[in-house]
Order: sequence, then structure tokens, then C-alpha cells
Amino acid sequence: MKTIKKLGVILALIIATPFIIALFTAKDYSVERSIAINQPKQFVFDYIKYLKNQDNYSKWATMDPDMKKTFSGIDGTVGFISAWDSDNDEVGKGEQEILSIDEGRRIDFELRFFEPFQSTETGFMTTKQINDTTTQVTWGFKGHMDYPMNLMLLVMDFEKMLGDDFDYSLNQLKKILEK
Repeated sequence: MKTIKKLGVILALIIATPFIIALFTAKDYSVERSIAINQPKQFVFDYIKYLKNQDNYSKWATMDPDMKKTFSGIDGTVGFISAWDSDNDEVGKGEQEILSIDEGRRIDFELRFFEPFQSTETGFMTTKQINDTTTQVTWGFKGHMDYPMNLMLLVMDFEKMLGDDFDYSLNQLKKILEK
């Protein structure tokens, strides 16, 4: 009987340990990447403020060529929504809405994921003039994971995973805009 009690306590500790660790684990994360593009700032901004253009350079837009896309509103303006629906679990179903535009400088958007998981996060793109013919573009994302899902932040490298996708996408953007 003593052995069974000890095994029960050990098993309970093994099960409880991740939940205890999650109590002390960060719940928020952010990822951003930048690239220099050899074009004037306004030219670059005028391209990135249109969400439909992301189909030309975004890594996520290329993951399922058969994904269904719908749009509502006027692209490049606050309130425009770009929605997607894919059978590919890596793409899923969701939408992106332009929340604010600081003309020539910054666009903020909200990403609402519906499948394969539900989540609402924020993202942004900024342009900064390096010189008359070169612009730095930064693409960023801020996320949140509630307890106990925040434990995934310890085992998954979101910085690298999302960062690699941003790097790929920004390099594609650079190729397009520097043609």
C-alpha cells in the first residue's frame, strides 16, 4: 500500500509540474524582422499598405495556392478585411483587418485565426527612410498564449519559426520592389 501511495504522489508531481512551470512562464511574445529595400519610402509604403499585395510576397499566402480568399472594404484603408480559408492545417482559416494607417510610416492590423485554433493577435509593418533611395521595412507580430498553453513558448521557438517566415516574405518583397 505504501508503494502505491508513493507512486501516486510521484505521478501527481509529474503531472502537476508542467502546470506549475506554466504559472511562471511568459504569456506574451513578439517577433519582428527588417530588410532594406532600394526604393524610396513612399513607393514602398504605397505597395505594402494594400493587403492584397501580400499574396505576392507573403510566405503564408504561398502555402496553399488553392486557398479561398475574400475581401471586404477598400484595400489600403482602415477597416479593409482580407479573409482566407484553406484545407491546409498550416494555413487554416482566418482574416486580417487594417486597424490604422500612419500614412507613409506604419500600418497596423489585427489577425483573427479561426481554424485550426482560435486566436486574435496584432501585427504591423513600418517603413523608415534610410536615405533618398533606400527604405527599411519592418514586419512584426505580437502574440499571447493563455495558461497553460503558454507552456508551448518553452518548447517551440516562435522567434525562429515566425522570424524565418518574415525573412522569406521580406526577401520576396525586396525582389518585387527592386525590379
